[in-house]
Amino acid sequence: MIEIRTVDQLDIEAGARVFYRVDYNVPLEGTRISDATRIEETLPTLYMLRERGAAIVIASHLGRPKGERNMKYSLAPVREKLAELLGRDVQWADDCVGTETEAQAKALQPGEILLIENLRFHVGEEKNDHPFAAELHRLADFYVNDAFGACHRAHASIDALPRLFDKKKAAGGLLLAKELQFLQKVTNVSERPFVALLGGAKIAGKIEPLEALVKLADAVLIGGGMANTFLAAKGVAMGGSLVDKDSLEVAKRILAGGARAEVVLPVDLIVADSLDNPTRVETVDVATGLTGEQKAFDIGPRTIEDYARRVGEAKTVFWNGPMGVFEKEEFARGTMAMAEAVAKANAITVVGGGESVEAANASGFADRIDHISTGGGASLEFISGAELPGVEVLRVSHGN
Repeated sequence: MIEIRTVDQLDIEAGARVFYRVDYNVPLEGTRISDATRIEETLPTLYMLRERGAAIVIASHLGRPKGERNMKYSLAPVREKLAELLGRDVQWADDCVGTETEAQAKALQPGEILLIENLRFHVGEEKNDHPFAAELHRLADFYVNDAFGACHRAHASIDALPRLFDKKKAAGGLLLAKELQFLQKVTNVSERPFVALLGGAKIAGKIEPLEALVKLADAVLIGGGMANTFLAAKGVAMGGSLVDKDSLEVAKRILAGGARAEVVLPVDLIVADSLDNPTRVETVDVATGLTGEQKAFDIGPRTIEDYARRVGEAKTVFWNGPMGVFEKEEFARGTMAMAEAVAKANAITVVGGGESVEAANASGFADRIDHISTGGGASLEFISGAELPGVEVLRVSHGN
């Protein structure tokens, strides 16, 4: 089991400055935040730090500005949302480093909060640059990381920076601890049957988690565009459907068996002639295959029934990736049905970030799922057995 030092173990005195690394990489529509889940999930740690009288310097990345100051990726809208959620003022620094930002940080009073501008406006962040980390280090006395969604990146604020603090002054936040707790219930599964539900557009990017899950789980249920590739690998005619041709050999290898899990594929699909303007939506039996103009956009009713039954019989469930193009009403039934099945399961239920979070929230069943991860790529890498730099740097060794 991975054990890290957590924020509640830090000896923080009133007035001590805490560098609080979060993942506020939230979806934006212009300057409007369309989903504030990642901000909301940090509130328990913020409340704890404020109760202890800490002066809090919040740091995050947003988007991919590629080391340049691009106001499209400014954290200013996040400041407004955070202030609204906290019901108090959040101070603002126009840069994340520099003499002015350092002066603002040092002027913070107990309980006050300063949000600094996007870390990725500086090329040193993604390069894990030590001089850049040293500049960030001057802002605070303690380091707390709740940015699980960025922990698989060896970036300056994730890897180099915490190494500059005394080990007893660097820790994971309540959110990071929660992520590790639930994801380890998947990787160290003891409650079986263990059913993994995997979807999304492509296999590429999910090869290692897939191969790990077929060794861990009792059944792996596959939907979405990923299922198209597996079905094509079995020789099913997929018409005009999205097929990840570069991953066909991977799919064939996984289907060849030899691992613990039963790999389960759809038996029927919802197909149409077009995604944006479908003129004909119908259910097709996989055994008959698709015609040239047909494209698969969701799992069909018999598949929904089978997958829901298997999820309902499970004692541990891990779900990552939608079953279809759930943003379109015509192709949302499979994903919504799986969200309901996962929510109703008498099991440990974990949703692995990414589009699955949007789907769970859209279904109305999110509050009945045990844990919804804030880190899509990070949760998948953790499941695959990879070491996450942001977690490894906070691990507690014996005698430390």
